[in-house]
Amino acid sequence: MNLNLEDKVVVVTGGAAGIGKATVAAFENEGARVVVWDLPDVNVTQAEAVNAAAEKAVAEHGRIDVLVNNAGIVRDSQLVKWKDGQVASMMDDDTFDAVVSVNLKGVFLCTRAVVPHMIRNGSGVVLNASSIVGLYGNFGQTNYAATKAGVISFTKTWARELGKYKIRVNCVAPGFISTEMVKAMPQKVLDSMAGRTPLGILGEPEDIANAYVWLASDTAKFVHGAVLSVDGGLVMGT
Repeated sequence: MNLNLEDKVVVVTGGAAGIGKATVAAFENEGARVVVWDLPDVNVTQAEAVNAAAEKAVAEHGRIDVLVNNAGIVRDSQLVKWKDGQVASMMDDDTFDAVVSVNLKGVFLCTRAVVPHMIRNGSGVVLNASSIVGLYGNFGQTNYAATKAGVISFTKTWARELGKYKIRVNCVAPGFISTEMVKAMPQKVLDSMAGRTPLGILGEPEDIANAYVWLASDTAKFVHGAVLSVDGGLVMGT
């Protein structure tokens, strides 16, 4: 297969750890030139910082061919926790807003900053990180699930808007992935996660990274507006 990623300029947000770090390595292995946007250098929630980072990437590399909107955070809490006939706790405004700011607004700001450069260049690929919880919901993740569902809507909408400029937009929905953060969980939790997956295992960050590489490549040139689940077959009820 001809991936045709040699010397492509790829921006990866949240590329310093986890799936983002694996994504950076996967693109570099294909000969791409990768630019990482991550704290403290680039805060994806701040429009001025994102716009400046986009301009800098173009000034240094001449263009941006691929944007991987990987940056995201988790701040879990039940909407309302009820105990002994009264409210024990609620998801507070700051917890909700923090996740929306990074996971949803950050994707919007980064894509808005990069797309004009892609239009001028006559092509591009935008890849967004959703999640299986964006498709199915998840207990204690009102904020996170909403943002990941929103990212799917971004993908569908931008596919309609940007296709005429030869810009492909797609989305990856990971299942349970064995990142460093996940590995720190108790073993019984990890076993439960694996047990809910039909393949009986957790995914690796490289599994998601490889999906991004494929979607960015010429072998996926007719894939547009899609949501690719990389989840070991995880479905509701398993």
